[in-house]
Amino acid sequence: MTKRPKAAGDHIESRCTRCKEVTNHIIVAMVEGRVVRVQCNICDGIHNYYPPSTAKPVSTKEAQPRSTSAKAAPREPRAPRNRAAVADAEEWESMVGRGDSESARPYSMERAFKAGELVRHPTFGMGVVKAVLPPAKVEILFQAGRKLLRSGN
Repeated sequence: MTKRPKAAGDHIESRCTRCKEVTNHIIVAMVEGRVVRVQCNICDGIHNYYPPSTAKPVSTKEAQPRSTSAKAAPREPRAPRNRAAVADAEEWESMVGRGDSESARPYSMERAFKAGELVRHPTFGMGVVKAVLPPAKVEILFQAGRKLLRSGN
């Protein structure tokens, strides 16, 4: 029985970068007779080919257990890069600063909003409705910038 050269679509063992172990893969791409890309049969991840013997070593760092009870700290907003962003940041500061944060309505995709209304979003924080756009969209100015979100309008 003669051994034929490997070709795209053949099975081959490789170190999977997602599974972190040697598994069966399907050859996806070859260059000059060399296997360069493979797809894992376990996780369907496509990555470069790593032969089982010369595979990248697994990290020796021990995994830190993640606490499910603690929430991630909110990120500090980035400094604006252009004049429009600076103007938006100043406008947000003046609009949200003068408004009562207790009177802000929680954001919901089903809720209808009016221009100038204060909104409390679970991800973006406090914002002010800048425009109501058809069909069923609102442009809201948050500290992080303008966002176009769905609404019940």
